[in-house]
Amino acid sequence: MDYKDYYAVLGVAREVGANEIKKAFRKLARKYHPDVSKEADAEKRMQEINEANAVLSDPEKRAAYDQLGRAHRAGEAFKAPPDWDAGFEFSGAGGPHADAGEFSEFFSQLFGRMGREPGRGRAGNARGEDHHAKVMLDIEDAYRGATRQIGLRLPQLDESGHLTLATRTLQVRIPKGVREGQMIRLAGQGAPAFAGGTPGDLMLEVHFAPHARFRVDGRDLYMTMPVAPWECALGAEIELTLPDGGAIMMRVPAGAQGGSQLRVRGKGIPGDPPGDLFLDLAVRVPPAASARARELYQAMASELAFDPRAEWSEVSHA
Repeated sequence: MDYKDYYAVLGVAREVGANEIKKAFRKLARKYHPDVSKEADAEKRMQEINEANAVLSDPEKRAAYDQLGRAHRAGEAFKAPPDWDAGFEFSGAGGPHADAGEFSEFFSQLFGRMGREPGRGRAGNARGEDHHAKVMLDIEDAYRGATRQIGLRLPQLDESGHLTLATRTLQVRIPKGVREGQMIRLAGQGAPAFAGGTPGDLMLEVHFAPHARFRVDGRDLYMTMPVAPWECALGAEIELTLPDGGAIMMRVPAGAQGGSQLRVRGKGIPGDPPGDLFLDLAVRVPPAASARARELYQAMASELAFDPRAEWSEVSHA
């Protein structure tokens, strides 16, 4: 997927206000609208212009896009990091965006589920609109539960039409066993209501920050566990510390091979039922960095008569 520079598409600088965005869009629309344009690529250009305008004319999309895009150039290979829009508070409850299917893959990947669709608040009733935000938590929070101070940024336009970020801080209780993608509802923390009605809610979508050792899939926990060659050959018991601070003794069976997977039931993220822990064995070979180490390797090479590629000849003769 290629990165799209929406400012370049509209021909404006990043610092311009909302009025300049509107003027640039109207000027290009008059030139490239397929109903009136004689340009050969009018339809394609108009689609690009509409997409750029959909992002830059929306303060919420524009703020998140600005944070993401300052280090990228148009046309370069691009993959959005999972936390690129974390910490922004968006109007809407986080459903699919209505324009995602009409625009490019780039737009769909970034804004397809960014909270643009309306929440429960509607014109004609007194309830405020729900808001949505993605928050990054530590895996440890899912094991123990926690109360976290979370800062959110709410994009707005100032009186001159330039983008600003209002901020607020919330104390949020993280329930034990929370899952990736789960919504935590904060009642009354969404948009204010009209005519003294009930405020909307704030929906916090949970995602886990990258961990040095573990990764999460649902309630299951995965880890690559380094092992020495003799631990695989002879078997071993290895102490492993879990995200909750507890320790377990992990038994590596004799004859285990690098790349094999061990499973510990019930040691993933807590729940009913809890997830499992999966350990992928990765053999680490010590370097022959001394005369004694080289001597030991030479003895193994001559006495074990081990050919790690023996299966190649078996396949070729099958």
